Amino acid sequence: MEPGASGYKNVLKAFGSSVLENKSCKIDRKKLGDIIFNDTDKRQLLNRCTHPVVRAQMIKQVCMYYLCGYPLCVLDIPLLFESDMHRLCHKTIVIHCSEQIQLQRLMKRDDIDHDKAIVRIEAQMPLSQKIKLADFTIDNNGSVTQATQQLDSILVKTTPSYFKVYSMLIAPLGILGSAVAMFIPSKFSFALCSLVGSVSLLIFSMF
Repeated sequence: MEPGASGYKNVLKAFGSSVLENKSCKIDRKKLGDIIFNDTDKRQLLNRCTHPVVRAQMIKQVCMYYLCGYPLCVLDIPLLFESDMHRLCHKTIVIHCSEQIQLQRLMKRDDIDHDKAIVRIEAQMPLSQKIKLADFTIDNNGSVTQATQQLDSILVKTTPSYFKVYSMLIAPLGILGSAVAMFIPSKFSFALCSLVGSVSLLIFSMF
């Protein structure tokens, strides 16, 4: 929610200037949090202001990485299941810890007291339910190193080969070639479409 961005404008329009930092145009997340976590309607209003913008940007970035040939794209989504964004994902991972550790970490991170932390936790889907919905889970009760090792293991299992990634790029290239062919001389367009089509047929006949 950077100043000037679409999400920022939506939030200001919905909540007014009272959510801004003193003598600043930045949104005070602590003030905004105090409002939305004590009012379900206000929380849903914030979601309507931000989720469509976040989703559009996320899809844009995923498409960009796909076209650049990256074999995997990891999305960090706090409200993954609550916002239905898991529908965008091939596999989902939930990072979990004990209720006591979750409470302590939240109080420290957001600099809030026990009661406010409880309210924020209860506003979300229970971790136990998220674990049931996830394809993979990471136990985050230990150190960052231990959690990272679990993540690395999951990525090894889920990352496709570069050959498969590049083969998946051929079909969009075929569509692009057809589109380009509409604006160039017929001889060149035929050669372009034939080349792309042949490569596409060759790759997909191997699966």
